[in-house]
Parts: sequence; structure tokens; C-alpha cells
Amino acid sequence: MSILELKNIKKSYFLGKEEFPVLKGLALSFDKGDFVSILGESGGGKSTLMNIIGGLDRKYDGEVIVNGIKQADKKEKSMDEYRRDTVGFIFQSFNLVSYLSVLDNVLISLKMTNLSHKAQVKKAEELLKQVGLFEHKKKNPNQLSGGQKQRVAIARALANDPDIIIADEPTGALDSQNTQDVLGILSDIAKSGKTVIVVTHSQEVADYGTRIVHLADGQVTSDERIKPSYATTEKPREFKTKTLSFGAKARIASQHFLNNWKQNLMIMIGVAIGLFSVMFFLGLGNGAKGYMNKMVTDLANPNVPIVMKRITDDNKKTNEAAMSESQQTLAANTEKTAISDSLTKKVSELDHVKKVEKGFTIVPTEAVANVGTAKTPFTQLQTWTDVNTDNSLLVGKKPGNNEVVIPDTIAKKWDKSNWKKIVGQSMDLTYKMMSSDGKLVTLTQTVKVSGVVKGNPGTVSLNMNFKTSQDLFKANGLVSQPNFIVPTVDDSHNVDAVVKKIQALKTDGKKDFVTFSLGAVLEPINTITSIVTIVLAMIAGISLLVSLMMIIATTYMSVAERTKEIGILRALGARKKDIRWLFVIETIILGLASAVLGIIVALIGQTVVNSAVSNLIDKYNIIQVSAGAIIGSVIIAIVIALFASLMPAGKAANLNPIEALSND
Repeated sequence: MSILELKNIKKSYFLGKEEFPVLKGLALSFDKGDFVSILGESGGGKSTLMNIIGGLDRKYDGEVIVNGIKQADKKEKSMDEYRRDTVGFIFQSFNLVSYLSVLDNVLISLKMTNLSHKAQVKKAEELLKQVGLFEHKKKNPNQLSGGQKQRVAIARALANDPDIIIADEPTGALDSQNTQDVLGILSDIAKSGKTVIVVTHSQEVADYGTRIVHLADGQVTSDERIKPSYATTEKPREFKTKTLSFGAKARIASQHFLNNWKQNLMIMIGVAIGLFSVMFFLGLGNGAKGYMNKMVTDLANPNVPIVMKRITDDNKKTNEAAMSESQQTLAANTEKTAISDSLTKKVSELDHVKKVEKGFTIVPTEAVANVGTAKTPFTQLQTWTDVNTDNSLLVGKKPGNNEVVIPDTIAKKWDKSNWKKIVGQSMDLTYKMMSSDGKLVTLTQTVKVSGVVKGNPGTVSLNMNFKTSQDLFKANGLVSQPNFIVPTVDDSHNVDAVVKKIQALKTDGKKDFVTFSLGAVLEPINTITSIVTIVLAMIAGISLLVSLMMIIATTYMSVAERTKEIGILRALGARKKDIRWLFVIETIILGLASAVLGIIVALIGQTVVNSAVSNLIDKYNIIQVSAGAIIGSVIIAIVIALFASLMPAGKAANLNPIEALSND
């Protein structure tokens, strides 16, 4: 029964415009159970004919008919399926994949079936037993003799249970004993009902078959049957063939990646250095920004803006300019800057405002604080509110009634070495204020020191609670209404919105308030820090461009090194798409491995640096590699790998399988 027919097959090669005919109208048919030897000298067209039969070469004239179907009518996808489903190749040079074990070489074909992995392994082991190599299944091809390699190739060719076995000079590289062994296996294959086509230039090999076709100068010179074809019985295949799954491609890619681990490690180190640098500088930026924010927020609460009465009638003036004018008026006219209860109520009724505290900022014309024999002038007296934080206290607590918090400059003047003991001591304050009628009023009061804060250069400021100051002002006929108020906002995300609403409040068309928010101080600091961080990260990112070029160059080298492997996979039925994905997946593995290495180094570097400088910056982590930076690094590594793989993977996919197989 004929399984394969060749009708008027013509094939020529061209050198420029000059034509060199190889096959000249060749016609043949092949039956099931036949062991056909195509005998001829080198250059007679034998290999070209095998490539046409095997579906590797489609540029010919004439018809190749398999099971009644013309191959020329099939699309490339169908030809890939034909090689997976119908033919099995055995090559003279074995064409085993060097980095795969004997078992894995056989499994390549079985990965293109719908068998489970367990069933694939079982089938591969059965085939290795059939060719007598089961005990060598874990070895690599370079650990085998020539005859053993050829038997592995035979097992691989049989793996997908094809109808046609094509053997191109299968004994050409073998000694006489191995030649006999291989021919015996091929004969058994034909006896099982398959069609075996052997290309050879050896009469001894040809005599082993059931039929000899002599080929010379691209034509059949004789077709001799030397024994009848073997009887065949139809039996259904145990499985169906299919395309190479993603998991199978990932496994092959990872096996090659691990085989080339030394080369890949060097690339990983290069990419990891770039990723580490980017993460490290971003972490440094996060830490520096956080540290500066901490230094500021330890002194003042960012959820509590300071609100003062707006003095200017010009609503177009910026908040900053109007604030400056209000502050200048503060010392000269306390009555003009006083905030009435009705104005305070406006602020307290705004959404997201939890409470409003009243406060005084007093800039006396003369002021002295006496503790024992220590006399220190001070420049400002301010109410302690929720703007001040407990973290700002070096020692002690916030002031209660008739208590004061002083800067450490005053405390150290009292006792340089034991200044913390000033807490609990009595302090006499004497200062002069301007009354509403423009006269100086001298105020005196005795208070207890409740705490000490870090002093600011150029300003010696004392803090009391509102009631202590208000009672004193009332007793001396001074304005007792606050000259600033402090709204506490429920959430830091709402502070900006509340501040804008306060700035927009009006009475008779005139804006009521000016504001000062800690966010206004932190924003330019954070902006500058972010800019510097991004610039440093971009500079560090230049190394990623170098890594990109390294990956591209290495992948191109890999394509060149694996050219024969690509040809083997295509001969076994792998699609162009499968070849492309093999290289893409491997570079993604490389990118992910580089990212992991970079992340590990960055986290180790973060720990080392933070430990080294912790005592210098009050045990604060100055390097803070964020989860976002880690995730971003993984994404960058994958993108780099994908981009680097595009051109080399495309080149690999478009290799001519015939040329790839002939590559040395």
C-alpha cells in the first residue's frame, strides 16, 4: 500500500543567474513496511530528495503526495504538523542536543505530544530499552560512542510513532559492528509496518533493505526490489501530536541557561550592578527625604497648620506676602492681629477640622529669664499647641498652668553639664509689651520649668500654655484674644484642602486669614531631594544600557552556537514561533535572575550601610529600598531582556532548517 508518491520532482540551485539542476523529473512511490535504500554517489541529489520528502525543503517543482494529500498545497503550519506527525529523521552526524541528557534528547519529540510528563518519560525509557541504552539515559551525548549516539537518534525518531523514517547516511560515521546493529534496528522498524527510507552510498547498507533505488545525476537509474515489503497491520497511535507547550519551551530554555551558567553569571552580574545602583540611589533618596521630614516633623506636627489674621486689604496678594505683613504687624500692634471668637468659629466649622487651639506669639521689646543666678534674654514667647510634638522635647513634658518649656541654650547656661536637672526649677520672667494705646507695659511672672527643647540659632523662644499667658494679659489690661489659632486636621491627606479653604474665608469681601503649613516647608525639600535622586538613578541606569548590549551580543552568540539545535527542533516539527520563544524565555530567565541578584545585593547593601551610619543619624535607616523600587527593578529587568531578545530570537526563528542542520 503506497504511503508516499513523488511525481516529476525537479529541483535546481542558482548561482547568480546560472542554474544547476539537482533533481530532474524524479518519480517514485513508497509502500508501508518497505525498507527502501536510495543508493548513489555524493552530489547525486540524495540529501536534497530527503529534505523534500521530510518537508524541510518546499522550493521544488512536481508533487509530493503523502496519504493522498499534496504537500505543496499545505501551509507552513501544516508542514510543521507533518514533521511532528508523519516523519522521523535519523542523521549521519546524529544531531543530538549536547546539553541535554540521553533521556531528554528522546523527550524532545515526546514533548510535542498530548501525553502527560510521566507518560512521556515512560515512553522515552521504553524506546531507550528498545535500542539498548536504558542504562545510559542520564548521560550526555559526549559520554557516548558513535554507535550509541546513533541509537539515541533512532529512539528520538521513533518517539512520535511516525509512519515514515528518513535516515540520511545513518551508518556513515560508524564502524562495522555498530553498522550492523543500526541496520538491524532499522530492519525491525520496517518490520513493524513503518516505511524506512535510507540514503546511502554503501552497497552493503543498501543490500540490507527490501528495495534499492539507484540515483545518479538527479535521476532514478534503476529501481530494484530485492525482497518483498514487510506485512503491515494497522494499529491506532496511543497519542496525538501537538505543538510544543510553553512549559516544554521553558524547560528547554532553563536547561540551556543552566548549562551556560558561567557565561550567564557574568551577564547577570553586569545587569545586577545596574539594578542595584538604581535601587540603591532611589533608596538613598527615600531615606534622605524621610530623614529630613522626620527632623522637621519631630519639631512640629504636619497635620496642624498655623493660622493668623490677614492684615492687608489686598486680596490679590499671595499668602506668603500677606503672612510676612501680618508677622511684621505682630510686634507693633497686638490688637490689630487679634483673632475674634467669631473668626475662630469659622475655622472650627470647616470639614475635617477636629479642633481649634488658640495661641499667642509675643515678641517683647525687652525680655529676661532668670533661673537662680543665670540671666538670659529671650526674643519670643509662644503658646505650646499641637503644632509642637512630644518628640521635640529633649527632657521633661509639655507646659501646664504656670509652667514653661525653655530651649537647651538657657538650660546649659544655668548648668552646662547637668542642664537636664533644670526641669522643676522656678524661673522668673520679666518682659515688656506694647498695650493697645501704644504704651509699654512691664510684665513679671514666676513659672516652673516643665521641659527643654532644642534651641534654634538666632531665636530664644519660650513656650507656655494659652491659659497662663491669657490670665497674665487680662490682669495687666492687655489684649487677651489670640493672635494665631491652630486647627487640627483629621488626616494628613486633607491638610492642603483645609488650608485652601481657610485662605478663602472672607468677611465683607476681605480675606480673613493667612496660613503657614509644614507641608509648604517640606514640599521644596522633597522636590529637590526627588530631583537629585532621579538624576542619580538615571546616571546609574546607564549601566543598564551596557547590560542591554551585553545580552543582545550574548543572545546572538547563542543563536550561532545553537544553529544545529534549531535545525533539529525544526526537523522534529517545532514551529518558528517555538524557536523564537525559546530564546525569549531564556533571556527573561536571565533578566529575572539578574533582578533577584540585584535585589539581594541592594538589600544587603542597605543593611550594611544603615548599620554603619546608624549611630551618626540617631539610628535612622538612611537607605530605604522600597517595594516599588524592587518591583520596578524586576519589570526593568524583564523589559531589558525582552527588548534584547527580539532581534536574535527573530533571526533564530527565520533560520533555514536545512542550512541549520548542515552547520558545524
